[in-house]
Amino acid sequence: MKNYVIAHDLGTTGNKATLYDREGRLVGSAFYAYDTIFAHTGWAEQNPEDWWQAVCNSTQRLLQDTHVRGDEIACISFSGQMMGCVPLDAHAHPIRDAIIWADQRAVQQEAWIAERIDPDTVYKITGHRLSASYSLCKILWLRDHQPEIYRNTHKFVHAKDAIIARLTGQFVTEPSDASGMNLFDLEQNNWAEAILNAVDLDTDKLPQLYRSIDVVGEVSSTVAEEVGIAAGTPVVAGGGDGACATAGAGAIKDGIAYNYVGSSSWIGAASNRPIYDPDTKTFTFGHIIPHMFMPAGTMQAAGASYQWTRDQICLIENQAASSIDISPYEVMNMKAETSSPGANGLIFLPYLMGERSPRWNPKARGAFVGLTIRHTRADMIRAVLEGITLNLRVILDAFLTQGLAIDSMRVIGGGARGRFWNQIMADIYGMPVHRLAILEEATSMGAALAGGVGVGLYEDFSIIEDMNKIVATIDPNPANHRRYQEIYAVFNETYEALVPVYEKIASLSSLEPIDESS
Repeated sequence: MKNYVIAHDLGTTGNKATLYDREGRLVGSAFYAYDTIFAHTGWAEQNPEDWWQAVCNSTQRLLQDTHVRGDEIACISFSGQMMGCVPLDAHAHPIRDAIIWADQRAVQQEAWIAERIDPDTVYKITGHRLSASYSLCKILWLRDHQPEIYRNTHKFVHAKDAIIARLTGQFVTEPSDASGMNLFDLEQNNWAEAILNAVDLDTDKLPQLYRSIDVVGEVSSTVAEEVGIAAGTPVVAGGGDGACATAGAGAIKDGIAYNYVGSSSWIGAASNRPIYDPDTKTFTFGHIIPHMFMPAGTMQAAGASYQWTRDQICLIENQAASSIDISPYEVMNMKAETSSPGANGLIFLPYLMGERSPRWNPKARGAFVGLTIRHTRADMIRAVLEGITLNLRVILDAFLTQGLAIDSMRVIGGGARGRFWNQIMADIYGMPVHRLAILEEATSMGAALAGGVGVGLYEDFSIIEDMNKIVATIDPNPANHRRYQEIYAVFNETYEALVPVYEKIASLSSLEPIDESS
């Protein structure tokens, strides 16, 4: 009997294969790493053959470790890194290395597109700002700089879609990944003709669109032995990693929102309609649930700011944690808790890596503002946690302003473990925060959900409520929330006041260093 779903999550650092049973329980997992190639400044590429080997190896290891046979698998489904560009030939083999989401080389193509179609129109059609980060600019870069590659490309696809093509011979994608290309009309659920015409892009080079829950093919006999899965096993489209994480966090109904906290952080939600922000602070992807959407906003340095604090400010806390064998973050949280809400008037701007949403300012820089001789390390640690959360509040407010009815916030990711930070979130957001049982498997869960629903192993997406339960609810402290309302206004004013300073700092940092030996 076919009782299991294999979900592959093709991430930036490697592929994680996970096995779920028909009750939605995680049975096992296996991870295989691969490298990213940084050939030039601003470039980031990966070899799709490495992805393929990682999928094959992790599948075989997963089945071996769980003692499950390849013919017991009901389907394979996928999650994958988004906003890339993988040129495939007609036999589903890569023509060159993949240009991944982190690649920023195509800035000239972005400017060229902006001359041919209003960027505001692109946002209204696609739900995304025009950006070199998205697939369209990367495709056009290949057309401009490697025309032979462009001409010989049968289809441009994403990471997960490249593996699906290798498994099945079918060239497909679905709304969540398609909406990360600057080429997809969210409301029409199809490729955006106005953009395609403006840039003179050949539609035949784009994959066929399916739903995330659709069976798009079967494991072919030519690759079955290599993968370790029976020929004829259904392959389900799945979704981009962000959309899969949304489902895995339980955001499966209109207005359910979640906050992922890792090195970066985002707030995402399920919505029955695209959310268009007049200031383009946020963006909207297709959800893996048909006819739903995933508005989101992603900040650059969330956990990364706290990690910087650990490494540069909290040497004493590191030593204390090492002596009693606990995480330095636990000691830092305990220290920060001795400071009061508002960190005694100290504000931290968490722009250590520039900023995506909500500011969209690569020149923004981090800062402690209001620092006095009376401030302590506890105040600084607390200010960092508050600054990260205040920045995320800007994203949340953009959703609320556009009418998305959010009344609580789920939290996932490694940064969601600490109850102290959960309380700061509740107090700043002004709503209950729900911590989920499984914090770091939401992406694979979403892919497994799409697969299980697609082949009828799961009745619908509501099984996630049993797969990943709420284990703690942290309610906001009304007095703290009132305090943070005042601080939030000052936080935003502080950023705006520093914008012209960021420009000057950027020009200074581009100057040649002074030769002090002369």
